[in-house]
Amino acid sequence: MIDIKFLRENPEAVKENIRKKFQDSKLPLVDEVIELDKESRKTQQEADDLRANRNKISKEIGGLMKAGKKEEAEAKKAEVAAGAKKLEELEAKEAQLQEKILKNMMVIPNIIDPTVPIGKDDTENVEITKYGKPVVPDFEIPYHTEIMEKFNGIDLDSARKVAGNGFYYLMGDIARLHSAVISYARDFMINRGFTYCVPPFMIRSNVVTGVMSFAEMDAMMYKIEGEDLYLIGTSEHSMIGKFIDTIIQEEELPKTLTSYSPCFRKEKGAHGLEERGVYRIHQFEKQEMIVVCKPEDSAMWFEKLWQNTVDLFRSMDIPVRTIECCSGDLADLKVKSYDVEAWSPRQKKYFEVGSCSNLGDAQARRLKIRVNGENGKYFAHTLNNTVVAPPRMLIAFLENNLQADGSVRIPAVLQPYMGGMTEIK
Repeated sequence: MIDIKFLRENPEAVKENIRKKFQDSKLPLVDEVIELDKESRKTQQEADDLRANRNKISKEIGGLMKAGKKEEAEAKKAEVAAGAKKLEELEAKEAQLQEKILKNMMVIPNIIDPTVPIGKDDTENVEITKYGKPVVPDFEIPYHTEIMEKFNGIDLDSARKVAGNGFYYLMGDIARLHSAVISYARDFMINRGFTYCVPPFMIRSNVVTGVMSFAEMDAMMYKIEGEDLYLIGTSEHSMIGKFIDTIIQEEELPKTLTSYSPCFRKEKGAHGLEERGVYRIHQFEKQEMIVVCKPEDSAMWFEKLWQNTVDLFRSMDIPVRTIECCSGDLADLKVKSYDVEAWSPRQKKYFEVGSCSNLGDAQARRLKIRVNGENGKYFAHTLNNTVVAPPRMLIAFLENNLQADGSVRIPAVLQPYMGGMTEIK
């Protein structure tokens, strides 16, 4: 959510930002907010004048009563009563106007970074850099679930009976590999100075609307029936929510946290062959990283965060590349975003395994995450990035480490987490 003062003073800049995101249907919201804001401030001024007049008359009533002028005092009391009714009406009107303003402001997209490429959708995202040499072996690489099934490592049929499509049982060495990757990612981030955290796996609606747009919320979140609770789609939601309605001392920044959690997502819509198996599912586990920092430091932290993911994948010999999301592919709260994509030797192309986002002060403004600095209070900047999400990561891992005899090589960094195993046979 952008600052209403900025919108008030720079309406054309806000409109141009909306055009860059190809959301022209939202253009009328800017003028609507400006008009509502004018009416709200006028109403507030009228209410303030009435309150001041009430205080003035109250003092006069006291003086009249002391002077024995009861009739005049009663007349003043009647004036106060009439003003109280009017004040009540103005306060109700002001609350309604503020509610309308907030509803519109929550939909108007955040101002994107000037370096973001302009494009309508993910087909116009821009490759930044490749890391590692993508290899296509001279033997056929099966679909990832076929690789897992050869190790008795996955049971999709039983999962369908128990929970439906989009779920799975991981078994044996494949399940162990899944846990090894999570444990390695946890230690990897701890060694980079991040504080480890296991957060709540459910959050209230005010946290949900504080960390994401309504469109994302509808497409992703599972609601707990009869309660004001949602299952998290990613731990960044509860991790950013940790700081809701707080004032952080500037010298305590940055807050750098890495978190483990299960994640739950609706994943609406039909998906193609390559998104079956464990690519696009309703339940998975993930290691995440978040940063709460000063505004002037967020660009620097953005570069560090996506580099952490690249370094993690490269430590396991998996080729990756970074992609910058264009304006039309950015969620409304995001200022700038990179996707990290891993190489798929089977598909002979890259696919997304993580996303790094700078959200500026949008989440902090919604959640009232403020910093007490030398020159007063201001809103913090928040960032998040996927360290690793093993289901997708397992696809890249198995394809890139599959050997001609059907065994899977275990890179040196993972061997301590796999009981010293050098390969899965």
